Amino acid sequence: MSEYAEVEAALNERGFTRMAFDMQKIRDLMDVLGTPQRAYPAIHLTGTNGKTSTARMVDALLRAHGLHTGRYTSPHLETVRERISLDGEPISEERMVATFQDVAPLAGLVDAKYPEPLTYFDMTTAMAYAAFADAPVDIAVVEVGLGGEEDATNVIDAGVCVMTPIGLDHTEWLGDTIEDIAWAKAGIIHQGATVISALQTEEAMRPILERCADMGATLAREGSEFGVVERTQAVGGQVLILQGLGGVYDEVFLPLFGAHQAQNAALALAAVEAFLGAGPGKQLEIELVREGFAQVDSPGRLERVRSAPAILLDGAHNPHGMAATVTALEEEFSFRHLVAVLAVLGDKDVTGLLDLLEPVVARIVVTENSSPRSMPAAELGQLAVNVFGEDRVTVTTDMPNAIEEAVVLAEEDASGEMSGVGVLITGSVVTVADARKLLKR
Repeated sequence: MSEYAEVEAALNERGFTRMAFDMQKIRDLMDVLGTPQRAYPAIHLTGTNGKTSTARMVDALLRAHGLHTGRYTSPHLETVRERISLDGEPISEERMVATFQDVAPLAGLVDAKYPEPLTYFDMTTAMAYAAFADAPVDIAVVEVGLGGEEDATNVIDAGVCVMTPIGLDHTEWLGDTIEDIAWAKAGIIHQGATVISALQTEEAMRPILERCADMGATLAREGSEFGVVERTQAVGGQVLILQGLGGVYDEVFLPLFGAHQAQNAALALAAVEAFLGAGPGKQLEIELVREGFAQVDSPGRLERVRSAPAILLDGAHNPHGMAATVTALEEEFSFRHLVAVLAVLGDKDVTGLLDLLEPVVARIVVTENSSPRSMPAAELGQLAVNVFGEDRVTVTTDMPNAIEEAVVLAEEDASGEMSGVGVLITGSVVTVADARKLLKR
């Protein structure tokens, strides 16, 4: 076994899906590491959907301005190295091993103090912060794992905080109402921060406003201080006119689809403006903004991996995210016949996902993904039959068979004419990761 494989195995032993929200343990670990998270400024992102795409946009814009960046996002699609990026690229195996070897002995000392050891996410968070300090980076772009206030990433005191749209998700950990969830997420706002918030419901905005007032934070809101002025479909993405904190930025090409990605772009631009000191009468250099956005990609977000028929991968896993995906499918693609492959985690609002898919999908193939939390195919199939009807639902427990079945159904219904025919694989980031391993070369 290679040293890198040993690191992966050691991380997995901590329980890839184990949840334990104990900020004291991660604080203890960061203290014995010498508080590396204080070695650089940070932009911290939370919200229900859009965090990873927005983080990737922030990263690209900062790099276009000549800064060395560290980016921490989760979950990963193919390798844990994706979670820790340096200057836009996943950390190398060699540096991953070296970082783990620096962190692991000290993590063992912390583990010995508590009944339960640090989690997989605690460890990757500590490794990211240590790797960023060692690089060193000029700025860290950090996405929360779950929630905000009790998330391991929140040992960082970010000067700029981003709140993507907040909806109902992870209710078993964050609370049963949008207000409860917003309170949890607003916990990343620290003293004197600048907060960049997407358009929120009144229920979600109230905790953000109160937290900003308590922390003496400055708030910029989509629709007031910044936003999307205009978006036009283009080959391979869309062209945007964005209102930033410092002025209007036109002819911005974004190689991603959907109004939700345009909204993410507006959030990313405002966050970078806030960090770089742009404001009324002081814009960023337009060519650098265009350069940054043109370099953005977001794997697993309406990502095309095959043609004839077109196969799209999208990690939508809650109704808010699926609504954005469906809108993008209707506006950006010209599918006359679409077959979906769906595998979901058992704790999600599955009926909500199915209700949104039903009007745009001709048939659906339900299956299981590799997560131990995956909903059994038979159970998912029954829920799908309730929404789609029995004649439109196919059930299989095997992901490769599900994809093959969906392609066959798409080709049969196309009657030899493949234009406008597609397959959408969705329901979870795990589903996308599983499919991507099978389809992406």
